[in-house]
Amino acid sequence: MRALAPGLTPRAVLEKLSAIQMVDVRVPTTDGRLLILPRYTQPETDHPMLLHELHLQLPAQPPPRILQQELESVVEGENL
Repeated sequence: MRALAPGLTPRAVLEKLSAIQMVDVRVPTTDGRLLILPRYTQPETDHPMLLHELHLQLPAQPPPRILQQELESVVEGENL
């Protein structure tokens, strides 16, 4: 770690990268289905540099999902 990111402790790297989060954007469709777009939050300006120094890269954004279920059951947290 010291050779890749000098001056940063493992804890500091984890704290810095913890700002990148995965969220589900839920969009109801006009035909009663639910479109779910899992997305990573936009990295801050120094994240790409840190990822590059650590020889890491974020995976591609996951594909969207469409649920055929009733919206009421999904909103209440059932069948996720």
